[in-house]
Amino acid sequence: MLVPAITRVFEEVSMKIRELANHWEQTAKGRLTKTGYEVHLDVEAAARLAAIAEMYPKRVPEELLGELIGAALEELEASFPYVKGSHVVATDEEGDPLYEDVGPTPRFLELSKRYLQDLTDQQDSQQH
Repeated sequence: MLVPAITRVFEEVSMKIRELANHWEQTAKGRLTKTGYEVHLDVEAAARLAAIAEMYPKRVPEELLGELIGAALEELEASFPYVKGSHVVATDEEGDPLYEDVGPTPRFLELSKRYLQDLTDQQDSQQH
């Protein structure tokens, strides 16, 4: 059954979403790309987005979606499992070895950094 899985996901991100709601109330804004994304929502998600948009009328739905996606990506990154590699990269304060992470996190961070640089370069070239 899908409902318990959705409930579990909601409970796992509820603190982050609570922080996001506080962020909306303070109306802070980050840098935006010129890249647009077309997203088709299921009916339940669209209804929830409409509810949030009504609750926070200073934000347009596209801003809310962008911030929700950003929060979800942060949660996704945090959820990636650590997979112990064979290479020691450091030692802790007690002198015990710390091994490289060979799980998805390093690759995600590497790709994120690369795409951030690409997007930043694109924006810079468009401004000049």
